[in-house]
Amino acid sequence: MASISRQFAEWVVGLKYEDLPPSVVDRAKGLTLHAFSSALIGRGFPDTEQALRMMREEEEGGGGAATVIVDGAKLTKAGAALVNSEMMFAGGKWDTFRMLTHPGCAIIPSALVSAELQKSTGRDYITGLVAGYEIMERMAADFIPTVMSRGFHPGPVFGIFGAAMAAAKITGLDEEQVHGTIAQCVNLASGNVEGARSGGKSLREGGAVRNALLAVAMARYGTPGGETVLEGEGGFYHSYTGNNLGKLRYSFTGDNVTSLDKLTTGLGQDWMFLETLYRIYSTPGYNIAHVDVTATLCEEHNIHYADVERVVSHVNFLETQYPSPAFPSRGTMPKIDSPHYYAAYAVVKRSFPLLKNVARKVGEVDPPEVLDLMKRIEIVPVHAHTLFGPTVTIHLKDGRSVTKVATGREFIWDFDEEVRRVRELIPGLPIPETQFDDLIDACRGLDLLERADRLIELSLVGGA
Repeated sequence: MASISRQFAEWVVGLKYEDLPPSVVDRAKGLTLHAFSSALIGRGFPDTEQALRMMREEEEGGGGAATVIVDGAKLTKAGAALVNSEMMFAGGKWDTFRMLTHPGCAIIPSALVSAELQKSTGRDYITGLVAGYEIMERMAADFIPTVMSRGFHPGPVFGIFGAAMAAAKITGLDEEQVHGTIAQCVNLASGNVEGARSGGKSLREGGAVRNALLAVAMARYGTPGGETVLEGEGGFYHSYTGNNLGKLRYSFTGDNVTSLDKLTTGLGQDWMFLETLYRIYSTPGYNIAHVDVTATLCEEHNIHYADVERVVSHVNFLETQYPSPAFPSRGTMPKIDSPHYYAAYAVVKRSFPLLKNVARKVGEVDPPEVLDLMKRIEIVPVHAHTLFGPTVTIHLKDGRSVTKVATGREFIWDFDEEVRRVRELIPGLPIPETQFDDLIDACRGLDLLERADRLIELSLVGGA
């Protein structure tokens, strides 16, 4: 049987837009709109400004063929992709796959600069985007907790592969070149968590996308790839997970064992890409469900803050031990930005403001009811519980209790629901509402665009 990297390369090169189911195309459009929305929110944030200033200086004052979205600056494709990634990340509205990975912050910047320089159609962009997501998420799926437990951050470690496959597809690399790209990604994959744990900043998706474009360039100019760079005895999975046998230190649920065969089984038929969910609130993914699930429960039963004695939420155990059970920094005690806080906010307000924690006004304070109730919310870790799918029980002062069981799919929605959600961001956007509407329409009709970089034009502050 051909190696995993060979199977990946063959599939990426052979993938056609016509192979994509309507649901996959719809998700590509929605995730693109989500990423642009986050970038618009992230414009002007310190991390964005630092990245732009750094790349301009590193590239001798800027200048190049690739465009920084929203801002309009011209840099090299690697420089623009890094800044675009940092801008999307700063905005806090990311997509999420399972836990601790945010594919779009790496893949979409790579796809955008590649499509711009190749003058690609919207369909070409979509096809490259999907190729990147599918490869990254298959590689990451079962291994995220184990990679994190070894001190690596799975976001950039796996993100480089997604970003590289998107760029390789859009650029038109052949099978040998795509295979070589994967091998170079193995050499360039990086990202450690200790910096962030000790008061610093870890290399994240911005670094991953820059390295991805380097991997593509090296392969394009003839750097060959080893045949078993992923599954070999000294390959990627041995290095980043501790073995090449599918033995996991931690799993989301079930047995701590998987098979590397799962990486390619059903490729192009069973779309892991469709598991990608939207992070609409500026908080870790495991918190977002507490808002909507708890708020919905209150709406369904007409529950108000004054009625509530306490709230109990059963959650996947990994959600209480972020970033990893090997070195947890979170627990089950209530504090600001914990699940307790978001559940309490949902009871009190039956929602959570999308711009909170992003554009907080000076002097803004949390409602006292939230700060009170969060002390009466219990988070119970369960090993077999669905990821991002809490079971929420509200105990009322009159002795009754009501329960809602989430599925973990509450934040997986179609393009129309994405539009409804992101329109709540309009007060915080640096472009007029009419321009944002045009951007929405362009994303909706992305498969009809003759030039995918029309999206970039529509994001620019000051008009397109």
